[in-house]
Amino acid sequence: MTPAAHLETINWLARQGLTGVAENDLVRGFCERCCAAGIDLSRGMVFIDTLDPVYEGHGFRWTDTKTNESDMFDYGSTSEGEAAEKWRRSAFYHMLESDKHELHIDLADRSTYEFSMIDDLVAGGHRHFVSFVHRFGETGSIGQMDCVYSYWTTRQPGGFDEPARAALRDLVPVLGLAVKTATVARIARTVSRVYLGRDAAEQVMRGRISRGVSDWINAVLWFSDLRGSTGISESIGPREIIPFLNDYAEASINAIHDSGGDVLKLIGDGVLAVFTGEDMVAARRAALRAENQFRKNMRTLNAKRSAANQLVTTAYVGLHVGEVFYGNIGSEDRLDFTVVGPAVNEVSRIASMCNSVDRDLLLSSAFQAGLDAAGRKYLVSTGRYALRGIRKSQDLYTIDPDVRSDEATSGRYSRYVSG
Repeated sequence: MTPAAHLETINWLARQGLTGVAENDLVRGFCERCCAAGIDLSRGMVFIDTLDPVYEGHGFRWTDTKTNESDMFDYGSTSEGEAAEKWRRSAFYHMLESDKHELHIDLADRSTYEFSMIDDLVAGGHRHFVSFVHRFGETGSIGQMDCVYSYWTTRQPGGFDEPARAALRDLVPVLGLAVKTATVARIARTVSRVYLGRDAAEQVMRGRISRGVSDWINAVLWFSDLRGSTGISESIGPREIIPFLNDYAEASINAIHDSGGDVLKLIGDGVLAVFTGEDMVAARRAALRAENQFRKNMRTLNAKRSAANQLVTTAYVGLHVGEVFYGNIGSEDRLDFTVVGPAVNEVSRIASMCNSVDRDLLLSSAFQAGLDAAGRKYLVSTGRYALRGIRKSQDLYTIDPDVRSDEATSGRYSRYVSG
């Protein structure tokens, strides 16, 4: 690699990293430029851990031949089971344990090492292997993301010559910095989405972070609460409480997200969500679709938990429509992106009435009045009630019992909410 090509590759990586190019595109572009500059790469792999509720990290690959492999993949926990065994047999684990930053292997004489990936590389025609571990400083680490792992191979019988090794030694850290930049941006989006909700995260990532910045919006409000959760929590072991709450939270959150809603808060076993849009009739129908799917999710979940001799429950849901402030609320040190206003208090009161009137779903007068005629025919009044802390009493509605008990009516209702 000439000095000019070396400098151009560094400049390209810097530009792409600043631009926000995805990690797989960075790896592919890097490998293509190395090959064009005389470094005969046959395969490149880059791994970096992340901060994610599901995945431990992400991997990015490039090869010099067409394969069915994707150029980007996620990997789960390597702390137990087969994944842990594979990790302990990897070159990277060996490097971390022996405090090495660079490792070279002649694949024609691989008896010295028994790493998990070596046989596959030899079978693929690769002849020489070099791997790097580039560590971050303490302040540069996020969770388990504390280094960038990479390995590079060539098909050349003599392996990488010293100029090629020197070039990789200089250039791979710059690639690692660009990959880290892209991964940190991904982490910021993931953490925002997981802890704030999808729409709130999008708002914050677009810069709506100033204290007091909010919008006055009309929204369908959802509040759900598990039936008898306090008693259940007291009757099961401490280690079972979180899995119990997680199971039912997943059932509700998946239903809300699949129907286009946004979950804003998890309050113990309660869920506060909103459905918005220019067409508020459609937003009401989306909320009903979510509630209908929530019931299906719970039936599936309860069957699974019962089969495992675990306690089961159901949930109350309140639905309301009203104007709320949506935005940043709190102090300079701790902000929450959420909704506030009388309508939020009202929907929680409506949900809490479910137990009193023995219904698993209650809808406000405002929700019922704004629904189309096709939807209103599936609702029945449960009576007029004074809600605690709410000045005016109102009629509350629920789903016609036939929707839950009659197969034909249930099918028509499902088609309605799905339309």
